[in-house]
Amino acid sequence: MARGLVFDIYRGTTHDGPGLRTTVFLKGCPLRCLWCQNPEGMECAPVRLWSRRSCIGCLACVNACPHKALAMTEDGPRFARPLCGDCFQCVAHCPALALKKCGEWLSAERLLERILRDRGYFESFAGGVTVSGGEPLLQAEFVEELFRMLRQEGISTALDTCGEADFREFRKVLPYTDVFLYDMKLSDPGLHRKFTGRDNLRIRQNILELANSGCRIWVRTPLVPGITATRENIRDIGHFLMTNMPDAFERWELCAFNTACAVKYEELGRKWPLGDIPAMTERQMDEIRRTALAEGVPDGRIVFSGVIKEGARQS
Repeated sequence: MARGLVFDIYRGTTHDGPGLRTTVFLKGCPLRCLWCQNPEGMECAPVRLWSRRSCIGCLACVNACPHKALAMTEDGPRFARPLCGDCFQCVAHCPALALKKCGEWLSAERLLERILRDRGYFESFAGGVTVSGGEPLLQAEFVEELFRMLRQEGISTALDTCGEADFREFRKVLPYTDVFLYDMKLSDPGLHRKFTGRDNLRIRQNILELANSGCRIWVRTPLVPGITATRENIRDIGHFLMTNMPDAFERWELCAFNTACAVKYEELGRKWPLGDIPAMTERQMDEIRRTALAEGVPDGRIVFSGVIKEGARQS
């Protein structure tokens, strides 16, 4: 029985595939996107989160550490990594629950038990289960087993992927995946490497392989002002889609940037360089739509998500 490292489960989501869904988030990602909304999911191992608002300064965590690897500073707990044994005794002894362990190993069978609690929602609202991350294909065997069991239960499946994986990993899940939610963040390979840590050559190759397989594909592009939300980037992605796979993608979701994830970086003890970027405006979104339409993308396939200024527009 395969096990997967899960860091969150969201119930009742409406933006991670068709209908009402439960979204499972798996840890580990090959990219390091500057705008990442789930930084706690980047590492392929459990991590600690610390909430300044919950901490009562009792030092129980420091005293509980058997390796003397933890010290409390004005900026929160600091761990001496060479000494830390990742026993998470600091978390277990925190009376205020200010320290939390992010990441739980679950068997596919145990995760399925949790998911099936929502079966009524799936059946009533044409939904299903989406596995996201991180990058779920880093745990492809686990996803394959979970999706196979979901198929046996008659539950729809969707995979949310950044596309940066060997296509052999896609083949493992392809027979059991109803919809692929596929990120196309930046068209230019150099800019992709600058802002995500890797170029996009394999990502482009993989989406074309998926297109040739005849599977359902929903393309997603995060709109980060000054980075991905530029006329050039939207134009180039639209051109790529309409030139190479015009009939193979069902929709192109343009996801408005937001700073709601800033608290996650704080809990990880990291500073987020994009925290001061304002929300997208309605005018900016309209300009992006016009750019996509100019490349021949059908209006009915363009979908916006996220809250914007000057009036909220959500998918």
